[in-house]
Amino acid sequence: MKIEQVSDSVYVVAGTNVNWALVSDGAGVTVVDAGYPCDAGAVVESVRQIGHSVGDVAGVLLTHAHLDHIGGIPTLVEQAGAPVYTGDEEVRHAKREYLQQITPLQMVQQLTTVRGVRWVTRTVRAVVGNIGMSVPSAEPATPSALESLPGGFVAIPTPGHTDGHTAYFMPSEGVLFSGDALVTGHPLVTGTGPQLLPKVFNHNESGAETSLAALAIEDAKVLVPGHGTAVRGDIATLIAESRRER
Repeated sequence: MKIEQVSDSVYVVAGTNVNWALVSDGAGVTVVDAGYPCDAGAVVESVRQIGHSVGDVAGVLLTHAHLDHIGGIPTLVEQAGAPVYTGDEEVRHAKREYLQQITPLQMVQQLTTVRGVRWVTRTVRAVVGNIGMSVPSAEPATPSALESLPGGFVAIPTPGHTDGHTAYFMPSEGVLFSGDALVTGHPLVTGTGPQLLPKVFNHNESGAETSLAALAIEDAKVLVPGHGTAVRGDIATLIAESRRER
């Protein structure tokens, strides 16, 4: 686990090939995504390392309900009673009314490269025993709920990676939490910088491409992705450059 402070209130935590973020207003904490099941203890420890107790967690913002983003949520719900907010459609996904996620066959197909073998091996270890994990307490991220959380957020629907994928923007510090709608790296790719995940991970590739436009927010100056390192700069320009290169 590695923690990086990227703005006055925002900390990005690198876990098992995935990020989560912590937003502190001094009194409380908002957790954005929560790593793999194997990261649950690290999520709690990261809250402590920025000077809070787990009881200070005021809520969890979920970009989407894949196993590498919901892993620490049961612990946060149990220990902090934290509400979990996500996009309207993603609520159904989080409750496992349906599942949009890479299949076992698609994972096996990644074993043709060294990168793929390493990623599959680590992923299996990260989710073992928790394949059926869900978030039964998930509820819609309404404007009033988002405004009340430490940091204050605006939801940005970004369907494509999943049908209900939702990014979050924190206007007060210009921080964009893009989840897997826009990443800056992944174990299966060699390139860095703002980019889409490989097609195998996106439920709707054309939708993922279209959703990039929603992330081109003029006031966004820090990008916090679900995978890869945080980026500072004119995020709208970086996204435009990324789209031209596709």
